Amino acid sequence: MKIKRCKIISIFIVRDPWRATLFFYLMILAACAPVGPDFQPPKLHAPASWQSKQAGGLSVAPLAPDSLARWWTNFNDPILSGLIERAVAGNLDLQLARARLHESRARLGLTRADEFPTLSTSGSAIRSGSDSQTRNLFALGFDAGWELDIFGGLSRSREAAQADLAAGREDLRDVLVSLLGEVAINYLETRTYQARLAAADENLKIQEDTLQLADWRYQAGLSDELAVQQARYNLASTRAQLPTLRVGLVASLNRLAVLTGDDLGRLRELLKDPAPIPVPPVTVTVGVPAETLRQRPDLRRAEQQLAAATARVGVAESDLYPKFRLSGSIGIESVDSADILSAASRTWRFGPSLSWPLFDGGKVRRNIEVQSSQQEQKLLQYRSVVLAALAEVENALTSYVEELRRQQALIVGAKAARAAAGLAQNKYQAGLQDFSTVLDAQRSQFSFEDQLARSQGMVSSDLVRLYKALGGGWQLLAAESPDSIPEIKE
Repeated sequence: MKIKRCKIISIFIVRDPWRATLFFYLMILAACAPVGPDFQPPKLHAPASWQSKQAGGLSVAPLAPDSLARWWTNFNDPILSGLIERAVAGNLDLQLARARLHESRARLGLTRADEFPTLSTSGSAIRSGSDSQTRNLFALGFDAGWELDIFGGLSRSREAAQADLAAGREDLRDVLVSLLGEVAINYLETRTYQARLAAADENLKIQEDTLQLADWRYQAGLSDELAVQQARYNLASTRAQLPTLRVGLVASLNRLAVLTGDDLGRLRELLKDPAPIPVPPVTVTVGVPAETLRQRPDLRRAEQQLAAATARVGVAESDLYPKFRLSGSIGIESVDSADILSAASRTWRFGPSLSWPLFDGGKVRRNIEVQSSQQEQKLLQYRSVVLAALAEVENALTSYVEELRRQQALIVGAKAARAAAGLAQNKYQAGLQDFSTVLDAQRSQFSFEDQLARSQGMVSSDLVRLYKALGGGWQLLAAESPDSIPEIKE
């Protein structure tokens, strides 16, 4: 990487040496450019189109900003929207990300402060002496200093801090994207568990009626005890699945409570009544890969981290060159408090200073190698994020489309299984069919209905993961101050 160096200039010697010194430093300051590499955003290598098939209502039309920014409204579920609003207001991880952003802003202020002159004041009243003589010394003064950023070490530090601040802003947005997705997924899991419990309860009632029928036929001598025991263990098998489903339901509610920062009791009260699993919209636009990558805050964060690492190479290289500083002071010193304001008590000093380490055992050059290596690591990390982002979207697209197909097959299978179970029950009651056929039909009915409920929840969850992979949701921060947590209003 090319290092920019100072231009050689000449100046005229003027009579006043102090003016000549100041003129000399100002000319050097104007003629020098910061050392170290200038940041160039890496080229974004993205395919022209997605590899996954655009089926199931997916469209590569340009992304609609409003739809992507508030993607959860596409499910038309007021409770989901309310949970999103609670999470944005109460999630602790989001508040932690905002606190980190505040820290980055404060660190930027520290680097900017180093570029300005410093001014300080001091005063003292000292009495000293021996057995034979006592002296007083009164002093009051003002000191000023200014490090001239001739080789750009301070400006590169500011660039690094600005990039860190931008990376912190993207980190906040990335946390928000993940939070919105997790809230929606856990809400969908809650509704899925409720649907599975409802299907289990419905099948329990059918199996209880079947047990009573088998027992009646056994008591009437129309059947043997085998059918009764088969009906009993089939019923027990279904009942044994209920505790597992209830545990899953409670776990999803607990995760929602953590994500929203809300009280679990109030959350359970809100979601106690089962409701249908939210249905995805008919059409979903996904855009093209390059457009998607620009939407993702994790990719922009990686780019800003690369920019910060590039600037720190310049900071390290500036240590190879001398540091110039202007300093001065004015004050008063007197041994008598009565003369402290007299002209004879006034003191002053002004002049430049230079420091340049001549030998440090190679410490500066090793630090340059360290910073250059970290820059290379950040570039590789950026490329890795690009590949991971493309893979995440491709996976989400495939999962959504294939789960839709699976759901359609399960709808057909569940309908046929219910019809077969009803027919088998009627034939068994009429004595035209043995009980094993009823047993198989009812097992199939429960299995299909349970799988269908899970698939309905999975389709919607896969769509949420797709919105998350597309980088949807962080746009809420765009209209707010850079580090604010917005209030979501529908």
